[in-house]
Amino acid sequence: MIKLPSFIFFFLCLSIAQAELIKNSLAAIHSGIAWYDDQGDMVSAHGAGIIKDGDRFYLFGEFKNDGGNEFSGFSCYSSTDLVNWTFENIALPVQKEGRLGPNTVGERPKVMKCPSTGEYVMYMHTDDIRYKDPAVGYATSDRIDGEFTFQGILEFDGNRIRKWDMGIFQDDDGIGYLITHSGNLYRLSDDYKSVDVQIVENMTQACESPVIFKRDGLYYWIGSGLTAWERNDNYYFTATDLRGPWKEQGHFAPEGSLTWNSQCTYVLPIVGSKTTTYMYMGDRWAHPRQNSAATYVWQPLVFDNGKITLPEYQQSWQVNTSTGEWTTYPLKGKAIDPQNKKWTKLSGSWEKHTDAEGFSDLRSNQKGDTLSLEFSGTQVGFYSVARSDGGFGKVEIMDRDGNIVLTTIVETYCRYTEESLKFLSPKLEDGDYTLTLTVLGERFFWQAKTTTWGSSDDYVSVSKFLISH
Repeated sequence: MIKLPSFIFFFLCLSIAQAELIKNSLAAIHSGIAWYDDQGDMVSAHGAGIIKDGDRFYLFGEFKNDGGNEFSGFSCYSSTDLVNWTFENIALPVQKEGRLGPNTVGERPKVMKCPSTGEYVMYMHTDDIRYKDPAVGYATSDRIDGEFTFQGILEFDGNRIRKWDMGIFQDDDGIGYLITHSGNLYRLSDDYKSVDVQIVENMTQACESPVIFKRDGLYYWIGSGLTAWERNDNYYFTATDLRGPWKEQGHFAPEGSLTWNSQCTYVLPIVGSKTTTYMYMGDRWAHPRQNSAATYVWQPLVFDNGKITLPEYQQSWQVNTSTGEWTTYPLKGKAIDPQNKKWTKLSGSWEKHTDAEGFSDLRSNQKGDTLSLEFSGTQVGFYSVARSDGGFGKVEIMDRDGNIVLTTIVETYCRYTEESLKFLSPKLEDGDYTLTLTVLGERFFWQAKTTTWGSSDDYVSVSKFLISH
């Protein structure tokens, strides 16, 4: 029997009350907001990868916690549409001791099915809590949705691979590869449990969270700069052979967009009967609230003569997993101005703010200030203006009987000013509810050696509510 950490048990218990009201029936991929699984809990699968097995997609990622970065287990979710996720299990829990025992680091789990053995092999970064003892580890399972058994570290010529950020790639011929930061690529053995040969060495500097994928005979290698949990402009290389030469191509999202506020983690080919959509998967980290506020940025890549771009931020979009086609998805509903006193109630020091770029919102940085919206319907969301002084807020939805049906955390921080969807509830039973947003007096913050990253203040923002029936 797997003993779940206490905070996981808490969320599982909370989901019992949530499940009475929440229907897991979203219609689109919404980037930059919390997602909820079939039990009403937040999906927690960061640094993730996806593998398709049969007619289901399996998402493996880091089950994060708030406050620290110690290993809390790797989660597994499954879906047929890449929108609505079923919690399968903690695929690899914290071990009693060793490299993934208490007070250790475990990151970026990726799973491949080994063609020669039929086993599912999971790879991950293992480390001590100070990131001073990196090594690539691996675990195995006979079932895609089973518990994985940690097997130890992956070796090359009898030695560990002393790298932290890593990824995997499986080519059309079934050969598996391990990718690490700084541009290193290793070919795995037939059983995927060791390294045969290193085929690319120190191709570039940095290039954290490395990803390789292939389209029309051309290989793409993407990675991010070294900015700790802060977002940056990710970049990519291309080659016609995995051994190189690799040609630097620059950024693939508009410069200064910070890859739409994300760090790459995987690219999933969604192969359909009509076309293949290549889905960029990124993390929008929210240290120190990596469990409750970190979100996901999943976007369809655009190709043009071997170049890749994410030219526009697709806030909401759909992909047909049968045909492989994707389309934008316009959110519909009744828009409510947060300053409309017929709908909202304010407590504290909320103020209307309009900046030089023309963005206008209602915001506060005073801990404990609340903004409440009473509504009737089946879904509620809101947009915010994110700025370099944004912080964390708590969202709580209560039904007419005073039962809390949903609690989550939102973040309204960005190094540049932008307005986007920051919260969208799952489907609710049609009824009367109150949404309350509370300023937490906390912010995104990270100290890396002599560099400080993050927000300058604790402002929480709302520019528009959206109510659906």
